[in-house]
Amino acid sequence: MLLKIHPENPQERHIAAAVDCLKKGGVIIYPTDTVYGMGCDITNQKAIERVCRIKGIRPEKAQLSFICQDLRHLADYCKPIDNSIFRILKRALPGPFTFILNANNQVPKLLNSKKKTVGIRVPDNMIARSIVEFLGNPILSTSIRDDDEIVEYSTDPELIYEKYSELVDLVIDGGYGGNEASTIVDVTTGEVEVIRQGKGDINLFL
Repeated sequence: MLLKIHPENPQERHIAAAVDCLKKGGVIIYPTDTVYGMGCDITNQKAIERVCRIKGIRPEKAQLSFICQDLRHLADYCKPIDNSIFRILKRALPGPFTFILNANNQVPKLLNSKKKTVGIRVPDNMIARSIVEFLGNPILSTSIRDDDEIVEYSTDPELIYEKYSELVDLVIDGGYGGNEASTIVDVTTGEVEVIRQGKGDINLFL
């Protein structure tokens, strides 16, 4: 199913339809402030395993992250954060960053790597954050890559639907996506380490 949702004023009934799909164990493709993402309810282990199968990755080795509505969710899934790091997160989010944080025991085992860390995103995208708000917990976040060697990420939701319609339950059309992934920042040691430079101004951390 292809569902068009207004990017700035998401229709509540459409958000509710996406959430209903997630609650039933569905896998969806949705817009973020960077590239389109594929995800599911992080509390549904079978759905997480399904995402991994679609992506062709082993769950125990997957470096998966999830989307939160805001920073209030962090305490639910991460160990206590230094005030200096929290100030950085507050300055950078919502925004095009994935922060690697130390996970606590609330993080589903399939999302918790051997390093006991987890990637957290709070995208500057109303659709993604509204879905999380209505669902009541975070959703999985893994990017939709393109098979083209030159174009790394798919940006046209209709083309994404053509490619993934048989694999996922719902593709959300929130307009054209970006072609630059998030900047990944590791703050697990209390210091800031940019793991991958993507979209976003790293001067926010300096």
